[in-house]
Amino acid sequence: MSAPHAPTGAARERVLVGLMSGTSLDGVTAAVVRFTEDESGRVTPTLLAHVDRRYDAAMRARLAAALEQATPSEYARLDFDLGHRLADAAVAAIAEAGVPREEIAAIASHGHTVWHEPPHATWQFGQPAVIAERTGIDVIADFRVRDVAAGGQGAPLVPIADAQLFAAPDAWRVLQNLGGIGNLTVVPPRGALEAVRAFDTGPGVCIIDGVTRLLRPELPYDIDGRLAQQGRPIEPVLEALLDDPWLAQSPPRSTGREKYTSAFIADFVARCRAARASVRDEDIICTAVWYTARTIALAMERWVPQPVDDVLLSGGGARNPVLREAIAMALAPRLVRPFDRVFFDGDAKEAVAFAYLGWLHLARRAGNVPAATGARGPRLLGARYPA
Repeated sequence: MSAPHAPTGAARERVLVGLMSGTSLDGVTAAVVRFTEDESGRVTPTLLAHVDRRYDAAMRARLAAALEQATPSEYARLDFDLGHRLADAAVAAIAEAGVPREEIAAIASHGHTVWHEPPHATWQFGQPAVIAERTGIDVIADFRVRDVAAGGQGAPLVPIADAQLFAAPDAWRVLQNLGGIGNLTVVPPRGALEAVRAFDTGPGVCIIDGVTRLLRPELPYDIDGRLAQQGRPIEPVLEALLDDPWLAQSPPRSTGREKYTSAFIADFVARCRAARASVRDEDIICTAVWYTARTIALAMERWVPQPVDDVLLSGGGARNPVLREAIAMALAPRLVRPFDRVFFDGDAKEAVAFAYLGWLHLARRAGNVPAATGARGPRLLGARYPA
């Protein structure tokens, strides 16, 4: 398999749709992207449209339950039901972009991770055959499986997009994603792949959202960080949880909701209540915010020796101003900014990254970065489901 770089050649364009359902359990994102490769091999993405389709409470509960325990019948039904939701999002994004379906090279679907236990196994839902049948467009899916089969973590997979699409011309940059799980990519100037590093930092918003839903069942998450803003972090809880051996594990590493379960959330709340008399809900949610920020700072301190001055935040957590401020304070004096201050809407970034993985698949180029995942070498990622 060829190394994951763009060779020289004539300029060409392809339009793909990227689909993403992340560990935050908030919904599906679809992005329609035009990729243009110039004669030097540089690839430039143009976001034509993107849509977000929020999960209702019932679907979110089904996904959360499947992450811990479900019946074979429910797994099979959920796989197909999620396929229909992904197809709906793709159709809506295509309509928004105004691109004829026959001009779309493929739909690249990450699906939804139900279980992730590298290097043994990984499992994503969102039946690709349903998407292909509903849209009449070829679908590329199951991106993580080949990397895991090659001894890798199967995550993170966005580093190749981070390096080849979003590098700074003359400085080191970190791209920090804040989905349900947090992950970062360290990108050298001009995105030289041999120097790229990437790994999961720990929780993104999964603990924040889980604690909020447990304490305030009427809320899907802490909207605009309003509750956390009124609280004070509980330092003894932070210190105890920062001793987690996983946080001391050197990259390559990855994690998921199989670690941050409902039992973890309940224990987090219990720790907070035991550590402070008359603790308020706002204090507990604020502590969850600061735990995410401190895990990112710890990861940077331990595993990012490069001279990084620029950090770009994307994903659902980047919309939380209290989390953004906590991360900025934890990473000071580095410049911490939302991704969309430099590029396009950060909510679409992960879907664009998987569209790029689909582009690489069509070009028969490797999509993993072995230095990031620990795989035995570069691999062509994804399986193709013809329409």
